[in-house]
Amino acid sequence: MDLHPALPISAFAKDKADLYFINAQTILSADRRDPVVTMEIFPNRSGILCGMREVRGLLTNVLPDHGEVFALGEGESMSGHEIVLRITAPYQSFGLYETAILGILAHESGWATAARECIDAACGIPIISFGARHVHPEVSARMEYAAIVGGCVGCATPAGAELSGVTPTGTIPHAFILIYGDTVEAMRIFDRVMPSHVKRIALVDTFKDEVEESLRVAEALGERLWGVRLDTPSERGRVTPDLVKEVRARLDQARYRHVKIVVSGGVDVERICRFREEGAPVDAFGVGSAISSAQPIDFTGDLKEVEGHPVAKRGRIPGRTENPRLHQIDLKTFRWGEG
Repeated sequence: MDLHPALPISAFAKDKADLYFINAQTILSADRRDPVVTMEIFPNRSGILCGMREVRGLLTNVLPDHGEVFALGEGESMSGHEIVLRITAPYQSFGLYETAILGILAHESGWATAARECIDAACGIPIISFGARHVHPEVSARMEYAAIVGGCVGCATPAGAELSGVTPTGTIPHAFILIYGDTVEAMRIFDRVMPSHVKRIALVDTFKDEVEESLRVAEALGERLWGVRLDTPSERGRVTPDLVKEVRARLDQARYRHVKIVVSGGVDVERICRFREEGAPVDAFGVGSAISSAQPIDFTGDLKEVEGHPVAKRGRIPGRTENPRLHQIDLKTFRWGEG
C-alpha cells in the first residue's frame, strides 16, 4: 500500500505530553543523566496494528543515529500483550513522546480493528468508510487512514484519501436532493456537471419509495448510472434485506442489471451478517460509526533495560521479551516528505 507521510514533528509538541514525562525530562536534563534504555510497547488485546508508520516517522526525527527500533508492520495482526515495538536509545531522545506514541497506536489500531471486523463479516463485499462526521475533524483523516489499513476500499474525505493513497468516494447528500426537489432532477444536474470518472451513484430514499426512485433514476441516466444507494432512516426501519432484494429484482426486470446497490445507514457487523445470511445482493456497504466510534486499544510502554541491565516494574519480567515477528526499521531511509 502506498501510504503518504505522517504528521510533522510539531504535531507532538511538548504540551501534548503527560506532565510527568515533562517533569522527568526536566529533572534528567538538570542532572545531566541520559541513559540508553530499551522500551517495549504492547497492546492489552488482539487486533490490527495501525499507526506504526506515523510512529516510525516520529522516531526517525527524534532518535540519534545509533538508536534502534524493532516493530511489527502497519496492518499486521497482533495478539494481546505481544510486543509490537521495541526502542533502544537514550531516554531523553524519545521519553517525552511516550504519550503520543501510545495515543497514535491506541486510536488507529482501534479503528483499523473495527474496520477489519466489518471486512471479515462482509466476506468480500467492498466497504467504504463513511465515519468522518462522527469524529473531530482534527483526527478524521487518521480515522479514515486506519479504516483503509483495516481493509476498507475507500473513504469519504479528500484528506483521509490523500493520507491513504486512494481516491475519495462520494456523490451527493440528501441536502442536495432536497434543494432540487426531485431525485431525478438532482442526478441529471450531477451527471451534467461532474467529470465522467466520478461514479454516478444515486441516493434513492429522499422523496419516494426506494424501488420507484431507483427505476426513475435508472431510466433517466441509463448506462451512465453506476449504482443506487439505499440509506433508509431508522424512522422508516432502515434498509432491510428484503428491500435490497426487491430493488435488485425490479432493476433486473427493467433490464438495468448493470446498476449496483450500495447500502448505508447504521451498518455494523451484526447487520452485515444479517444481509449475507439472508442472501441480500448488496454490492457495497458504507460504514460509519461502527468504525469511527470503535474503542481504542490500550497500549503500554515498559522500560526493560537501562544501560544494558534488565529492569522491570513489579509484576513484569525484567529484560527484553523476545518476539521473532519483530523486524528492524532502518530509520535512516525515512524522513518527512519521503514515502
